[in-house]
Amino acid sequence: MDIIGAILWPIKWAIELILVSFHSLFSLIFSDPLGANAGAVWVLSIVGLVLVVRAALIPVFVKQIKSQRNMIVMQPELAKLQKKYKGKTDRESREKFAAEQMALYKKTGSNPLSSCLPLLLQMPIFGGLFLTLNDAQYKKAGVAFMTEDLAVSFSDATLFGAKLSETFLTASNTAVQIMAAVMVVVMTGTQFITQRQIMAKNQNPDVQNSQYMQTQKILLYVFPVIFMISGVSFPLAVMYYWLTSNFWTMGQQYLVIRNMPTPGSPAARERDERLAKKGKLPQKAAETVVEEEPPVSTQRTQPEGKKRAKKKKK
Repeated sequence: MDIIGAILWPIKWAIELILVSFHSLFSLIFSDPLGANAGAVWVLSIVGLVLVVRAALIPVFVKQIKSQRNMIVMQPELAKLQKKYKGKTDRESREKFAAEQMALYKKTGSNPLSSCLPLLLQMPIFGGLFLTLNDAQYKKAGVAFMTEDLAVSFSDATLFGAKLSETFLTASNTAVQIMAAVMVVVMTGTQFITQRQIMAKNQNPDVQNSQYMQTQKILLYVFPVIFMISGVSFPLAVMYYWLTSNFWTMGQQYLVIRNMPTPGSPAARERDERLAKKGKLPQKAAETVVEEEPPVSTQRTQPEGKKRAKKKKK
């Protein structure tokens, strides 16, 4: 066993446990789980695996949101720091800048890689799933729960006429290639939309031109390109996993942006408007500057006497 295989062994063991457990559950529902309905059973099992993995990553996602907000809050201070050391290229200045920058990250609890954290944590799981399904594709038993019979069932399983073990590059016919290509495009599109949603609605306009946001804009286009290039080699079963995970992320992002938006962002203004209509907006947020009209005096005007009126005319 190579080093990578040794590292991924416990991950593959856990993946097989979850995957086979869901397969046993859905096999009770379908009349022919190892025959005509094998594809549906395996896809539903993969969806179940996604739900377990993403639910386990919810604490990480919450930490990511907090870190991203802290990154936004610290942008003005970071801009001052960059301005302070602008044009200073000597070694001592670079070291001081790096030290002060790290101190600022520590002080605000920020992490520049926070937006990539859930994705990075999923990569070993994704790799383990890829290897598990790749072995099953060739009807090889897994490390524990994926028996040879289950591997044969997976390898021969089809959904919408396409084998789950096939890829765009190994597709047996044009119809499967078209299906694989569509899935790659949808997978890439959902990845792009999710990140674009954050940048368009959940960012404070004051930090749009910051270095942090420029990096996020680059990643916005880099990640989809990576997935589009590598997606042609993914088995359809792996793409079902990734598509389900992307849809989970989109729904999760929508709820977070709607209910816990970044202060000062368009999403925050929309939330305040919704709460104001329902009369649930906190008093501090509801305070607005209103031009006050001069108070109308209720005191009765006293009639002027004839002598006082004559004096005014003079």
